[in-house]
Amino acid sequence: MTHALKQTPLYQSHVDAGAKMVDFAGWSMPIHYGSQLKEHEAVRADAGVFDVSHMVVLDIAGGDAKAWLQHILANDVARLGFVGKALYSGMLTEQGTVIDDLIVYLSETGYRMVVNAGTREKDLAWLTRTSAGRDVQLNVRDDLAMLAIQGPNAIEKVCAIMPQWAEAIRALKVFQGLPMGSQTGGEWFVARTGYTGEDGLEIMLPATDAPVFFAELIKGGVAPIGLGARDTLRLEAGMNLYGHDMDETISPLQAGMGWTIAWQPAERDFIGRAALEAEKNAGVAMKQVGLVLTDRGVLREGMRVVTPHGDGVITSGTFSPTLKHSIAIARVPASTDSSAEVDLRGTLTPVRVVKLPFVRNGKRQYE
Repeated sequence: MTHALKQTPLYQSHVDAGAKMVDFAGWSMPIHYGSQLKEHEAVRADAGVFDVSHMVVLDIAGGDAKAWLQHILANDVARLGFVGKALYSGMLTEQGTVIDDLIVYLSETGYRMVVNAGTREKDLAWLTRTSAGRDVQLNVRDDLAMLAIQGPNAIEKVCAIMPQWAEAIRALKVFQGLPMGSQTGGEWFVARTGYTGEDGLEIMLPATDAPVFFAELIKGGVAPIGLGARDTLRLEAGMNLYGHDMDETISPLQAGMGWTIAWQPAERDFIGRAALEAEKNAGVAMKQVGLVLTDRGVLREGMRVVTPHGDGVITSGTFSPTLKHSIAIARVPASTDSSAEVDLRGTLTPVRVVKLPFVRNGKRQYE
């Protein structure tokens, strides 16, 4: 039996804009609007808008909310010093592997969490189970839509459409958000965050406001961008995709997420901490790196990476529209240095090993 695909509040807007729609995590989503390559370039050079309404927005309240989040997240919500401040974190199993990666904001009534669409049921079950018996209220905000407007001109183009908020939006620092009212009286939340390696905003707004705002953005010179370009952009930016670069078999220490773990204060006993400390003490076996292939061919997920220290694996790979050659994120033995080989259809092909990201603000980041 096939289940009908879920639709975001912008489904009709996508169809009207000429999108090719595909099944993504049970949602009907735009893969492109004619040219994935042009969409990628629009975000690197100008501004594009992504519908990310399939992601799960969760408002968290209650007297135990802070202590509970300090227990279930590897990063520490005590670092959120003011309303609107954001934090990126992994949510881990007792074995120290990744259930999901997410963003959590300090809000006026507690916290707001945004998790991946593909892990929705699993995440909500885990959150419900770990908060049981505590003074924690979880409110899934399916009444909201979410748009990401990304690119060097994204913020200015949004400000041109919303002059009454322009000053407040321009004042946002990276990883800060701001709750705002709207013309329709509904609540909007504007954050300077994103998944492209460019500057930009992610805006949560009432689902009923979304189609009009999307149309205003398009009219204001912001290109609609599909999931195809979203993937090449985030890969150039060296950003993980859950279920590919990490999952419940992988430790954050082997997935480039070490910076998201708050080890201090030492007495904060978050889920997975003991396993991670044991792994650290034993010496982390694998590390996350970037691979660059300047010859012909395309690096793809699942390909074997051969090094003198043992084999690794490509977790995400693509042709980079910005760099004009293939790039990949890979997990390789920790002592791997600046070169390796990839098994490209049976031929061991040399690749360069570089530090992520590949691209930031439209420019190449490695030598």
